[in-house]
Order: sequence, then C-alpha cells, then structure tokens
Amino acid sequence: MTDVSYLTGLIGAGIGPSLSPALHQREADRHGLRLLYRTIDITELGVAPEAVGELVRAARALGFDGLNITHPCKQLVIRHLDELSPGAEALGAVNTVVLRDGRAIGHNTDVTGFAESFARGLLGVPTGRVVQLGAGGAGAAVAHALLTLGTDRLAVSDTDPGRAAALAAALRTRFGADRATALAPDELADAMSRADGLVHATPTGMADHPGLPLPAALLRPELWVAEVVYRPLDTALLRLARRTGCATLDGGAMAVFQAADAFRLFTGLEPHPERMLEDFADLVGAPTPLRKAP
Repeated sequence: MTDVSYLTGLIGAGIGPSLSPALHQREADRHGLRLLYRTIDITELGVAPEAVGELVRAARALGFDGLNITHPCKQLVIRHLDELSPGAEALGAVNTVVLRDGRAIGHNTDVTGFAESFARGLLGVPTGRVVQLGAGGAGAAVAHALLTLGTDRLAVSDTDPGRAAALAAALRTRFGADRATALAPDELADAMSRADGLVHATPTGMADHPGLPLPAALLRPELWVAEVVYRPLDTALLRLARRTGCATLDGGAMAVFQAADAFRLFTGLEPHPERMLEDFADLVGAPTPLRKAP
C-alpha cells in the first residue's frame, strides 16, 4: 500500500444508488492506493442545484483531490471552475473536476464513456438518423459522441425546447449545418418513424424518476435503443424495447468507462477498464457487460 492517498467524491441529486464509490475504490485497491470516495447528495442536504458552487468550494477547502458531477449540476458547475478541458468547453458540460494546485479544472468523461460503450455494444448498427431524448449535461456529451462516431443526422428533443435548440445549434457549429436539429414535441412521432435508433439521456427511468420517456407506440422492431441510465440497469424503456424486438444497449458500460477515465484524471494512473467491468457486474449481480474480444 502506497503512502499516497486521495479524497474524491460525487455531487448530484438522488445519488444514493450510485456505484461510483465502489468502482473507484475497487480500482484504487488494485493499484495499492488509499482512496476515499464520498457522495454529496444535494437532495439529502436539502439544497438547490445552484449550490454546487458552494459544495465545490467546500471540497477544495477540505482537501479533496477530485469530484464527479452528475444530474442536475453538470452545466451549473462550470461557472465555478478555474479552467475547462477543450472537450468540456466544447460540450458546455462537466462531469469530472480535478482539484490540484489550488485550481479546479473541469473535464468530461461521459463522451468517451458513451463512445466506447456504443462501439462495443451496438457495433455495425445503422446511424443515418438518430433521435436523442435529453439535452442536458449527459445529453450534450452523448450527442457529441454520436456525431463523432458517424451519425449523419441527430434530432434532439427535450422537455425544455430552448435547451434542445441551444444544443443543436452548438452541434451544427462544431459538426456541420446539416448534422443536428431540435425537435418540437409535436415533431417527435414523425422523427421516430424515420429514425434508425433512439438514445435516451434524461433521468426518466432512474429510481427517483420511474416511467417511460416517450409513448410506447413510437418504438418498432427496426430501431436500436441506447440507454444512459444505469440504476436500475434494466429500465422500463429497455424492457419495452426488447419486447418490441429492438437491439438495446444499457447504461452500465458507459458508467464504467467514464469512471475509468475519471480515475485516470484523479490519480494519473492507468485504470483497468476490463476489471472494472467485472466489478460492475459483481455489484449489480449481472453478467459482465461488453467484454473486449480477445
């Protein structure tokens, strides 16, 4: 066991079921590190999402080395940081903050986490037209990953139409004028009828937000469906998609790969993502997801 120790944590709402503490601590054990990972739940604290700045300042004062940031704080935290990585700046969303030398630097590992999960779990599916539900912090990361992976046209829908429009505009600036559009609520059914796949990036389906994020009748067997939520791993959307005959991808591997990238940022050490996938499977009592082919 090394004398080096790390104090890290997660800020978000309703994060009691999060597996991030266990994933980070198990990986630290493999490296012989002492690492403590705390959850800082704004719901339990009774504070608004806008309090994320105060929580980051408190973590700095207490000597934290890094923080993960999740819903609903991934965009709100930005104004409280000293610097952003190029990827986080392009996204306008942060899920990892490194606290070092008196500075708070924001990163985003959701992009690489989703990209690796998608490349393993839905390899070869058509990506000409994709509908995405959710334009928040996770949605921004997933949208960038999809367009980087080769999606031709991405249509984004959100309960806040202005947020969907802002994300689509940012995507067009980065990827091209014809690559992204915002969907009005009454346009969703038509877009789904022409889509190759659906990506869900809202909190709906989480333990605190049960239910479906869209009408069940909009799914059809030709679609593939990718989920960002991983607690529970088997959401109502995924169960419906499988019954409909869709190819599906749950949020488990994305959670693992983004955690592996965050661990690297916190410690400077190379993680073992394949072992972390095994950890995840052990923690949820499910088969190991998306092993890399030997």
